[in-house]
Amino acid sequence: MSAEVPPTRMNQQIFKVKKKAAQSGHKLLKKKADALKVKFRDYAKAIAETKANMSGDAANAFFSMTQAEYAAGNFKQKVAEGTLTARVRVGAGVDNVAGVKLPIFSKYDTGVVADNQSLGLAGGGKKIQSVREKFTYLLEMLIKLASLQTSFQTLDEALKVTNRRVNALENVTIPRIEGTLKYIVRELDELEREDFTRLKIVQGKKEEELAREEAKKKALEKENDADITAKFDAGDDEDVVF
Repeated sequence: MSAEVPPTRMNQQIFKVKKKAAQSGHKLLKKKADALKVKFRDYAKAIAETKANMSGDAANAFFSMTQAEYAAGNFKQKVAEGTLTARVRVGAGVDNVAGVKLPIFSKYDTGVVADNQSLGLAGGGKKIQSVREKFTYLLEMLIKLASLQTSFQTLDEALKVTNRRVNALENVTIPRIEGTLKYIVRELDELEREDFTRLKIVQGKKEEELAREEAKKKALEKENDADITAKFDAGDDEDVVF
C-alpha cells in the first residue's frame, strides 16, 4: 500500500489525520470492550446464581405438587378441563449497554381470573395455593434465566466483534498507516536531498560562469588601460628637417 501512495505533503497530512482518527477509534473501542467485559462477568455470575437457586426452587415446587395431590387427590384433570386462558405473559424489552442492545424478558399479568378457584374446597386448598405460588415463582425464575442467557449470548457476540475490531486497528490498520507515513517521510527527505544537491550543482555552475565573466571583464579592462604607443617603434619615423 505504501508504494501506491504518492509521497506528497498533502498525502502526509491526510495520513496523519487518518492515524489520529484510528487511534481515537481504538481508544473508544477499548473502553467499550472493557465495559462489555464487566457486564459479561456480571451476567455470568447472575446466571450461575440463578441456576443454583432454581434447582432448589424446582425441587420445592414439585414436592409441593406431590403434597397437594396427596391432600386433594389428582386435580390435574380438573385443571386441564378449564379454559386454559393465559394469566401470565412474557414481554420483551431492550437494555442498552455501551451501544449494544440486549434483549430483556419480563413477566406481566394479563388480568384474567382463573376459573379453577374452587379447587381444593373439599380438602387440600392450602396445598394447592402453595403449589400455585411456588410454580409462579419458578416461572419468574425461568423468565429471568432466559433473559440473562439471551443477553449473555448477545453480549458474547458483541464482545467478540469489538475485540476483533480492536485487534484489527491495533495490529493492522494503525501499523499500516504508520508504515505509509514513514514511507512518505523517507521519500520526502530523499527528494529534499536531491533538490539540495541539484541546487548546489546549479549554484556552482552559476558561480563558475560569473567567475569566467569576471575574468574576461578584467582582461578587457587591462587591455584597454595598456599604453597604445607601446605598439609603435619611434626609430621607424623619418627625421623632420626644418
